Amino acid sequence: MRPSGPPEVDFEKGVRGMSGNLNRRNFLKTGSLVATGSFLVDGVRTHVLAEAEDEPAPVHSANDQIQLALIGAGDQGQWDTSIALLVPGVKLTAAADCYDGRLAHCRELWGDSILTTRDYREILARSDVDAVLVATPDHWHMQAAIDAMNAGKDVYLEKPMIHLYSDGPEIIATARKTQRILQVGSQRVSSMIYRKAKQLMEAGAIGKLTVINAWWDRNPNYPVMAFVSSLPPDASPETIDWERFLGTAPRVPFNREHFFQWRKWKAYGSGVGGDLFVHLFSGTHFVTGSHGPTRAVATGGIRYWKDGRDQPDVLLGLFDYPEGFNLHLRVNFVNGAPENEGFMFTGSEGILQISGDAVSITRAPRRLTPDYNVNSWAKATQEKFKAEFRKKYPLLHPTGDPPLGEENYIAPPDYIDSYDHFKNFFEAVRTRRPVVEDPVFGYRAAGAALLANVSYEQGKVVQWDPEGMRLV
Repeated sequence: MRPSGPPEVDFEKGVRGMSGNLNRRNFLKTGSLVATGSFLVDGVRTHVLAEAEDEPAPVHSANDQIQLALIGAGDQGQWDTSIALLVPGVKLTAAADCYDGRLAHCRELWGDSILTTRDYREILARSDVDAVLVATPDHWHMQAAIDAMNAGKDVYLEKPMIHLYSDGPEIIATARKTQRILQVGSQRVSSMIYRKAKQLMEAGAIGKLTVINAWWDRNPNYPVMAFVSSLPPDASPETIDWERFLGTAPRVPFNREHFFQWRKWKAYGSGVGGDLFVHLFSGTHFVTGSHGPTRAVATGGIRYWKDGRDQPDVLLGLFDYPEGFNLHLRVNFVNGAPENEGFMFTGSEGILQISGDAVSITRAPRRLTPDYNVNSWAKATQEKFKAEFRKKYPLLHPTGDPPLGEENYIAPPDYIDSYDHFKNFFEAVRTRRPVVEDPVFGYRAAGAALLANVSYEQGKVVQWDPEGMRLV
């Protein structure tokens, strides 16, 4: 979930603002996935996911410390930085943003010693920056990431990786040419919950996968979550570098709504497809191992938020996958119930569901013999059929252990998957080993998500090559 603002941060005590208190010790207990305990909840076997034993915090020398810079210091960027700095051995040295008020808040959070600038190129020129966190509006993702990699910096790039399809090949090519680490910031692929779901799927826990339903619904009582960010009273051409913000977007006069609520417009953002569908695609591809769909059709519209936006507030998508299953996605910003999001993987032998910090499986035990319907036949025909049926399927009495009906796996209290995602990134920066969400994975997830936008705008079915990563 995209935060409505950065959490309250005390770097000794941890983070508040998401599911209670979160501290370093709690974080470090959730680095790997094993079931350390189980109990019954309403008769359902439930496992707590955690580490087998405490993981000691690694000792880093001064030379081993990763110097991080933030590019794009809005709500998401400041939230990400707050989590990233909880990983041992990471220090923030600089922040860039086009709004002076955000730069001032960065100094309030992380000290006057950090460099703050409107021009991220000043950051990339510094030798004391090892890696950058790019959390700009979508239309700046490609340029900022490519500039950073060409400057020798590793990159954590917020989702969606791309704003336009042409962005993907350029980012991938630059990462390969420069040999820089690039992690895309869709944290589900580092989540212990999704990792457990992947293990269960690979073990055949629900048989043949046929349909996935995934959704993300938000309540209109919370406009920020519908892309209606608050507008600071000091927003003006003097406090905002408007030309720098526009970048490759069409030239329009200064507009503070466009700056702070950029997700509402195609010129800067990717709509609910790029912002939320992409999370659902990342989860789908990680759990199933798929590279993406081959065909998509989407519909939706601006149903409620008639505030000048040109992106839909309700979007539905149907996707065909070459592995033989279908995906149905929904985002609804007009949901009168509490916000909720989740997955339901339906298979021939059960249903796997991801909801919040839990994954569960529900199964109906298989019958020993198939059923039949003969009541409308003549009695002699019925008797002949039944006699032949019993030869083929003799009556058997169930034996052995009772079949497993329901089973739950839950994350420990205060678990946040973003920490694990940053931890994975920083380990890759140190070791030069691959990350869990490299630019190829990120492009396949974002490319699939943007199919919904293309189908919605063109009003037709669209085709995608998930291996070649291109529109057909």
